[in-house]
Parts: sequence; structure tokens; C-alpha cells
Amino acid sequence: MTTAEKNVKASAEQIRYANILFYGAWSGIALMIITYLIYVLGILPPHIPLHEVPNYWGMAADQYLHEADIGRGWAWAGMLGKGDFLNFLGIAFLGVLTIIGYLTLIPAYIKKKDTAYAIVAILEVLVLLSAASGFLGSGGH
Repeated sequence: MTTAEKNVKASAEQIRYANILFYGAWSGIALMIITYLIYVLGILPPHIPLHEVPNYWGMAADQYLHEADIGRGWAWAGMLGKGDFLNFLGIAFLGVLTIIGYLTLIPAYIKKKDTAYAIVAILEVLVLLSAASGFLGSGGH
């Protein structure tokens, strides 16, 4: 490691963002384990019984959605009472971590009067939210 590399220090904002991703990722993994156990232990009934799952494996996505009577996009959010859809919570949580991280950076950058970084963080949140929404026809959820 060179002297220049040893002298590099992470900013408070970088540390905050890294901590959100670190603890958030572990929380998301824990949530996925818990919801998976709820599913496989049958605590909540699944939308598709476990023994029927292989019947859907070879289907194209459109056919699967039709045959399984599942809506497109964010329709899964209305099915969280089913054990097999409850699993999506952990995945969605992991997907939103970046947005949460950027949202915490915006006030810090504004307080530091770091307008350029504040604008970049705001634009990043807007881009990620629009992509996830699917409003722009981007194939989001």
C-alpha cells in the first residue's frame, strides 16, 4: 500500500452510506431467512402450493403470471399475506437500501453547502424511484 493510499480518509457521508448498506444488507438477509422459514414451515399459506411449483418452472414469465393468476409489476405487494410472496419483502428491502442511503446524504450535503453532491444525490433518488415505479415504461415493477 502506498503512502497516498494510507492517507485517504473516508468522509462522514461515505461512512454513513457504507453503514446503511452494511447493516441494511444484513437486515435484509435476516428478513429473507425469516420469511423463507415462514414459507417452508407453512406458517402462512402459499399462493401456489409447494408441490405445484414444478408445474410452472418451464413457463415463460407471461404464461406463468397468467396461469398462476398473478398481476404484473407491484401486484405482489397485495399478496404479502401468502407465504410465497412474503419472501419478496427482503428482496424489496435490499433494493431500496440505495435510495435510503442517498436520502440520508441529502441533508448532510445541504448542511455542508455542497450543492453539487446534494443535487447528484437528489437526482439519483429520482432516477431510482422512477426506474422502480415502471412509470416510464422502463420495465420496472
